[in-house]
Amino acid sequence: MANELNKNLSLSGLTMIAIGSCIGSGIFLTPSEIATHLPSSGPILLVWILGGVIALTGALTFAELGGIFTGTGGVYVYLKEAYGPLVAFLYGWISFTVISTGAIAALMLAFARYVDYLLHVGSGGVRIIGLAGIVVVTVINIFGVKLGEYFAKIFTGLKLAGIFFIVAAGAWFFFNSGSIASSFSVRGFQSSSFALALVGVLWSYGGWHHASYLAGEAVNPERTVPRAMLLGTIVVVITYLLTNLSYLFLLPVEDIAGSSAVAADAVGVIFQKGGVFVALLIAISTFGTAGIYTLSAPRIYFAMANDGIFFKQLSKVHPRWKTPVNAIIAQSVWAIVLLIFWSTFENLISYVVFMDILFMTLAGTSIFIFRKKHPGVNRPYRVFAYPLTPLIFITISVWFLAFTLAGKPAQAWAGIAMAAAGVLIYYFFKKKN
Repeated sequence: MANELNKNLSLSGLTMIAIGSCIGSGIFLTPSEIATHLPSSGPILLVWILGGVIALTGALTFAELGGIFTGTGGVYVYLKEAYGPLVAFLYGWISFTVISTGAIAALMLAFARYVDYLLHVGSGGVRIIGLAGIVVVTVINIFGVKLGEYFAKIFTGLKLAGIFFIVAAGAWFFFNSGSIASSFSVRGFQSSSFALALVGVLWSYGGWHHASYLAGEAVNPERTVPRAMLLGTIVVVITYLLTNLSYLFLLPVEDIAGSSAVAADAVGVIFQKGGVFVALLIAISTFGTAGIYTLSAPRIYFAMANDGIFFKQLSKVHPRWKTPVNAIIAQSVWAIVLLIFWSTFENLISYVVFMDILFMTLAGTSIFIFRKKHPGVNRPYRVFAYPLTPLIFITISVWFLAFTLAGKPAQAWAGIAMAAAGVLIYYFFKKKN
C-alpha cells in the first residue's frame, strides 16, 4: 500500500540503532560536569552504575512491552494503549518540541564544536556546520530506512572502535605504570549533588528505546525489538563503565572536573596527538547519533498523524523511498530552530532529560496495567523478576525527577509548560477531527 512503511530492519541493525542512540556526546562531554558535582572517584563510578541499573531495568521492562505491541511508534503506542490518546499525544508532542529535536540540536552543537577544535572555523562556522549537519542527516534518512540502518551500523561501529581505543589506553597505563591518577575513595556527598550528576549520566544512557519506534519496519518485531533493546543496553552499560574507569586511571578527579574535553585530555596523557584523534572520534560519534535520532523519532509523529491527532501531512510516506518524509523534515526544521536559539549544551540536555525520564516512567508503569487488563495476551518476552524490575526502574526515576525539579527548576518547568501547551493542541486536533 502507498502509505505503508517497508519491513526490512534486522536484529543487528536495530541493535546498532539502540547502541548508537545512546553513545553520542554524553560519554565524552558529561564526565567533567559530573565530577564537579561529585568529589571523588567512588561516587562517580556509583552514579554511572546507578544509571546503568536504570537503563537495564528500563530495557527489561520495555522488552516485554515491545514484544506485545509491534506497531510503529514504540513508547507512543504503549502510552496510548495504557492511558489513552491524550497522554500518548503529549509524549509525541514533547518528543517533537523537546526530547528528540532538543537532542538533535545538542548533538549537532557538540559535533560542530569538535569540528571547530579540528579545523578552527570560528563561532560563526560552528553554527553553520551544525545547521548543515542537520540537513545532511535529514537527506540520508529520507532515502530509505535501509540506508539509515547502514548509516547506524557504520557510525556506531566507528565510535565503538574509538571508545575501545580509550579503554585500551587506560588499561595500558594502569598495567605499565602500576599506578592510577585518581585515588579510589568515597568521600561525603549530598543526595542533591548525586541527582544533579545523574542528569549527565541519564543523558548518556538515554536512547536505547529508540529501537521500539521502528518496530513497524522490523523483521519479526515481537522478537527482534525486545532483543535489540536488551543487547544494546548491555553493550552500552559495559562500555560506559570501562570508559569511566579509563578516565580515572589517566586523570585525577580534579583534572576531570576542570577539563572541557576529558576524553582528549585523558588519551593525551599517553599520546601527544591523542586530543586530535579523540576530537575526530567525538565528531563522528555525535554526528552518527544525531542521524539515528533523525531516523527513529519521526515514526512517532507518523503514528500520531495516522491516528488523526497531529498534522495529517506528517503521515505522508515517500512513494519511492517508503519513509515518513514530511515527519522527518518537520522534526529537522524544529531542531534547527532549537540549535539557533538555545545557548548551551548543558541547558539543552537538562531540558531534554527531565521530560524524557518523566514519560519513560509513565511508560514503565504501563506494564502493571497490561498485566492486569490483558493477562492472556501473547508475550514473547516476560520481564525478568517481575514486579521487582519495573519497580526499581520507576522508583529511581521518580527520585531523580523530584531532585531535578528542585535543582534545575528553569529547564524542568519549561518542559512542563510545553506539555501544558500540548493539552491545548490536542483538543484543537480532537475538535478538528
